[in-house]
Amino acid sequence: MRIDQWVPTLHRGDAIGDSARLMRDAFRAWGYTADVYALELDPDLEGDGRRFTEWTAGSAADVVILHYALPSPLTAALREHRGRRVLLHHNITPPEYFVGWDPEMVRICTLGREELGTLALHVDLGLADSEFNRLELEALGFRRTGVLPIYLDFRRYRERPAPVLRRMLEDGLTNLLFVGRLAPNKRPEDLIRLASYWKHFISPDVRLVLVGKSPRRRAYFDALQALAYEEGFTPWEVVFLGHVSHDDLLACYAAAGVFVSMSEHEGFGVPLVESMLMRVPVLAYSATAVPHTLGGAGVQFTEKSLPEVAEVGHSLVRDDSLRATVLAGQDRRLDAFTPDAVERTLRSYVDSL
Repeated sequence: MRIDQWVPTLHRGDAIGDSARLMRDAFRAWGYTADVYALELDPDLEGDGRRFTEWTAGSAADVVILHYALPSPLTAALREHRGRRVLLHHNITPPEYFVGWDPEMVRICTLGREELGTLALHVDLGLADSEFNRLELEALGFRRTGVLPIYLDFRRYRERPAPVLRRMLEDGLTNLLFVGRLAPNKRPEDLIRLASYWKHFISPDVRLVLVGKSPRRRAYFDALQALAYEEGFTPWEVVFLGHVSHDDLLACYAAAGVFVSMSEHEGFGVPLVESMLMRVPVLAYSATAVPHTLGGAGVQFTEKSLPEVAEVGHSLVRDDSLRATVLAGQDRRLDAFTPDAVERTLRSYVDSL
């Protein structure tokens, strides 16, 4: 039996693509023929992933898994496929977050959410990487649903952090870290305001480190930089690192005092799991998939009261006992995302097909 996966794009370092390749390796280890096909892929992944133009239909017993994160021709192809069909839903940001910033993203997200509903009656199994996403599928009329977390290679987080960046960040300032795209739904402006409160009312020795791709359009990034300037920050106090290499990412986690998320829409939240892996205490706004991914771990809040959030963050940095307690809870939560745990869940879904 073949188990093929379809992804719109396959980029190294992208959580969905990396997860798909790890799933493929598991399928092969279990004796299946398996490949990952993409409409677009990085040149250095040629031969690892395959172009969708190479895909050919097999027998009705074969399985196709579509990783759904944006609209693409793969949606129609899955509807027309006559073998067994699985959807793995990674969520699409509600378009209203981009209104006033990026009309093209408004269009893409609107179309993506509409396309998702057209698959409800055309798949044998609708999987989602979080319970939040699974509930979305259920509401859209998907008949059989389940949860399969993002597959992370834990070994990669034991590699050596980039020494130069780590030394630069470990200069005595408390680093507040956030990892994720600079997008309106992630609310980086709230993080800047939080860091400003921290600097002016708790301690001046603080720095906000933002790791993630810049917006497609410049206006939102310019607005964030202007806000940081208006709040009195230097470029070394609010640092926009953009997309970084894996060893630089590890350096950011290694130097972090606390991981802080003000995001209002997450489909899963890979950086939450990465923070737990890197033993960085998590302080997160409890919305959408965040409480499902964290479970009872980390410190979660439901109101963005900057004074209260900043004081708790400061305690996580300075209070060794509190920090140890939070990290112990995060360590326990990690059991749900180990490669073995994800593979057991994946195997049960494959067997059920």
